[in-house]
Amino acid sequence: MNRRQCFGAGGRPAHRVVKWLAQLGLGLGLLAGVAGAALAQALPPELQKAWKATKLPDSSLSLEIREAGGPVISRINAEVPRNPASVMKTVTTWSALSTLGPDYVWRTQLLSNAGARVDEQGTLQGPLYVKAGGDPWFTVADLWGMLNELRLRGIKNLTDVVVNRSLFGNVSIDPGEFDDAPDRPYNASADAMMVDFGAARIIFQPDEKHRQWVTIVDPPTRNVRVDGQLQWEEGRCKPATGFSVDARVQDHVTTIRVAGKATGSCGEFSVYRLAGSQADHFEALFRMLWQNLGGTLGRGFQEGKIPARTEVLTWHDSPALSDVIRQINKHSNNVMARMTLLTVAAEVIGSGATPETGDRAVTQILQRQKVDTTGWVLDNGSGLSRQGRITAQGLAQMLDYAWRSPLMPEFVSSLSISGMDGTMRKRLRSADTKGQAHLKTGTLKNSRALAGYVRGASGKRYILVSLVNHPGAAAVRAFDDEIVRWLAAR
Repeated sequence: MNRRQCFGAGGRPAHRVVKWLAQLGLGLGLLAGVAGAALAQALPPELQKAWKATKLPDSSLSLEIREAGGPVISRINAEVPRNPASVMKTVTTWSALSTLGPDYVWRTQLLSNAGARVDEQGTLQGPLYVKAGGDPWFTVADLWGMLNELRLRGIKNLTDVVVNRSLFGNVSIDPGEFDDAPDRPYNASADAMMVDFGAARIIFQPDEKHRQWVTIVDPPTRNVRVDGQLQWEEGRCKPATGFSVDARVQDHVTTIRVAGKATGSCGEFSVYRLAGSQADHFEALFRMLWQNLGGTLGRGFQEGKIPARTEVLTWHDSPALSDVIRQINKHSNNVMARMTLLTVAAEVIGSGATPETGDRAVTQILQRQKVDTTGWVLDNGSGLSRQGRITAQGLAQMLDYAWRSPLMPEFVSSLSISGMDGTMRKRLRSADTKGQAHLKTGTLKNSRALAGYVRGASGKRYILVSLVNHPGAAAVRAFDDEIVRWLAAR
């Protein structure tokens, strides 16, 4: 018998290796048993059955339940950083609200050189400057309103349009990187001068007389064209699943490829697709609207700085931040969340904002509020990320701080109401839970999360944070709903 036969790889005698492995197996079994016992002790008895029904490992769950402004009721793996999916938006929106205030607005400005004249033909002397304000809710109607103001002031002919996006740094992303769906609006890149999220509406209008579908692009900019035709199908209306609408960009032109069939009896419907880069979309919209208003443009668009001496010709203010965060949290708007994180960075750290400076700014804000952010990674602030991480304990601390803040009503009202609106409108609709909770949901592959406030039968408010990262994470939904029911009955 040679040494390798006599000893294991680590130099232990073979019989000792067998004994050591047996002891290790027993030890792991004991550890698993201890972990299971610890979870059973930490989880209220009323919820243990619901958790076991998920068949998820105990190690996949991070949970914290506490009375708002009061003691912790249950805490499981609460210090473990996990991917929170869209629950990350609560971090971004609370940081913005508590720092910028509910009445904060984003301002977009059109300017000229100081003392610039408008001649008798309506030509503006020098460039028109666009000072991008990072408005996450800037629409085509808002842009039209600003350009119409120029026309009312006698301006008809422009030579150059200089767009200044310096409020944000290099924040452009590959919209296909996350899930290989580069034309979906939820993947839109943030941009300091964004209009309608950079998306176009593709309308399918039924022409019953000729039994065909008419495709309409809104807005009808010159950089978007349609290729293909949706085929008309007879019969009773059924879910339109047999068609595809894909957008591809080449040389600043977006081609919308349409294919498949749809039942004519269903009537008009529409889908949204990204119409190229944010810069291309803005330029195309500007040109179209300006031409429709009777204006002319001599040379074109360029990126550039705004001189020190300028005059404001007109401006547009966004809705207040308190309204914006309702859109973000209730409807889980990713691009608006990204824009809000960058705005916090610009206001706290300075222009040239990036996700990295946004992470730093939010960390500073929360640490001043005594929130433990150990292990947190905000990434883009929207939760549409594989890298984002927070802890249940830290998030519960933040929600508790928000509850005790004078800004509590504005923040809580931004969350979806159970069984009534937002991403919770079809969930927890029974009489005992409908309207009893304000919650933010989070859904990604291998990640499910739920966080917010539940009103108990006693009138007390409870804070709930549940984070699960596991390939079978979707199974946690029934457990999370059971927690809400249990709290609502307390």
